[in-house]
Amino acid sequence: MERSSNYRLLKIREILFNETDEYHEMGIGELSEKIRIIAGDVTFDNRTIKRDLEALDDMDFEIVQNKGKFGKILFSHQTRLFETYQLRLIIDAILSARFITTNEKEKLIQKVKELTSKHIAKTLPEPILFDQSANIDYELVKINIDCVHRAISEDKVLTYQYGKFNVKKEFEYHRNGDFYHVEPYALIWQNDYYYLIGRFQDTNELRHYRLDRIRHIEVSEKHFTKCEFNLQEYVNQSFHMFAGEEMWMKIRFHNSMVNVVLDRFGQEADIKEMDEGHFMLTTKVKLSDGLINWILTWGNKAKVLSPDHLVERMKDKIIQMSEVYKD
Repeated sequence: MERSSNYRLLKIREILFNETDEYHEMGIGELSEKIRIIAGDVTFDNRTIKRDLEALDDMDFEIVQNKGKFGKILFSHQTRLFETYQLRLIIDAILSARFITTNEKEKLIQKVKELTSKHIAKTLPEPILFDQSANIDYELVKINIDCVHRAISEDKVLTYQYGKFNVKKEFEYHRNGDFYHVEPYALIWQNDYYYLIGRFQDTNELRHYRLDRIRHIEVSEKHFTKCEFNLQEYVNQSFHMFAGEEMWMKIRFHNSMVNVVLDRFGQEADIKEMDEGHFMLTTKVKLSDGLINWILTWGNKAKVLSPDHLVERMKDKIIQMSEVYKD
């Protein structure tokens, strides 16, 4: 096939991908005119364009034909790698990520929009409307993501320093700045931040580390063998209710809290009506400060009924809170 034929075929594919979809079609005349403008006043008869369309269809670039007004044949490409709702999900996820800068969001969303027609792309949200970027060193996070991802895929130990900011907004290293040696197991996005989950070699404990608090990260040449690890179980214990002693808990909620409870414990949660205004949740949880603080979040709309030792801890915590306001 001649170079001009290859070029024409690619341009037809590009035009159909960018400018047609389920709701936007194009006749051969319009398609021929667009190619003429691109190619520089070179004209092609309709039979040539028609053969090109058939060739594209044979190469699994699906061409849909429909009859328009007065029997005119219209062509479109409707098959996309992502459905429109999937593109929207991807873009909304990008927009909601607080650590991604507005500039980076614009670049990412523009690339996502190139996965569909220009007509559908116009209906997708713009980042300028949802600027939620936090004051995080995004360039640092990008480097950390790349290193962690590579170390996980190659089963290599990571070394880095770790810390957090003090009240003077100065970054302070933990462990006097000593380097951590961590066997990386997973990289997750939780609560608006990226976390590395890995085994801290000094204590052989599974821990999680926020990527924006990692400094001077390197992928070492030291390989490791992963132990058995349940990611979902770790996330449930460490990010939702935190780790601690496992126990059964009964707690009374105001009826207005039913969706909060179902969101937290799922549709299978054991809930029963108590009276006209309240219901009771029975569930197994991990006893921790995280659990207590979560319950206190709901004020007088939540009351622990059992076990007794949790009830006493709740009372002590409430007394401590009230003491703060006595001065």
